[in-house]
Amino acid sequence: KSIRTVGRVTLDETRTEQVHTRFSGWIDKLYVDYTLQHVKKGEPLFSIYSPELVSTQQEYLLALRSNEILSDSEFPEISGGANSLLDAAKRRLELWDISAGQIRELGETGRVKDSLVIYSPVSGVVIEKNVFQNMYVEPGTNLYTIADHSNVWVEVDIYENEIPLVKPGDHAVMTLQSFPGEEFHGEVTFMPPHLDMKTRTAKARLEFANPDMKLLPEMYADVSIDIPLGDKLSVIHNGVDASFH
Repeated sequence: KSIRTVGRVTLDETRTEQVHTRFSGWIDKLYVDYTLQHVKKGEPLFSIYSPELVSTQQEYLLALRSNEILSDSEFPEISGGANSLLDAAKRRLELWDISAGQIRELGETGRVKDSLVIYSPVSGVVIEKNVFQNMYVEPGTNLYTIADHSNVWVEVDIYENEIPLVKPGDHAVMTLQSFPGEEFHGEVTFMPPHLDMKTRTAKARLEFANPDMKLLPEMYADVSIDIPLGDKLSVIHNGVDASFH
């Protein structure tokens, strides 16, 4: 059985991330400065100057030098204390989302950076931007929202009498007016536990791969969901069809 319905392409909520810092500071430079700009994971988003970060870098370098000097001490408590101090300074940088590569560069060069570059944690499209040049930001401020479009959701209406037939894993075929004659294949991933009181339908969620970014949010789609009804054996006897499940 095929259930035909209509749907709307939406973002995959599980592939959307917000970017913020864990320390206060001033934005020095923006590398991504407008919405709907596409970024790749690891590309620079902005650089920031933070007095807190500068002092913590200095603490780390002091702890690193102390550890190098005292690591060979004949007194275990001295060498152990120096190592613990270094670990604590490194951990503080890590908790501020400073990458391992940046910490390694700090140790190798011995130079404190006034500004730190923040990189994108994911690949995707910037759907929200709340950061500007020379802006002062605090921990928790949402600077960017980045959505990965390589996988999308499609919400479709399932009528009340057809709800028992639809379940996660069912195959779905989608067509769009934007791409005549082309079919997109996905599957049902979620059936909501509630009905819409006005339409008497349930909003089923389908997932489709979108590697070439053809499927855009808010596109309307025609969808056919294939419902397997099982095998049936038919026996013809004296011209009469007797069917057995």
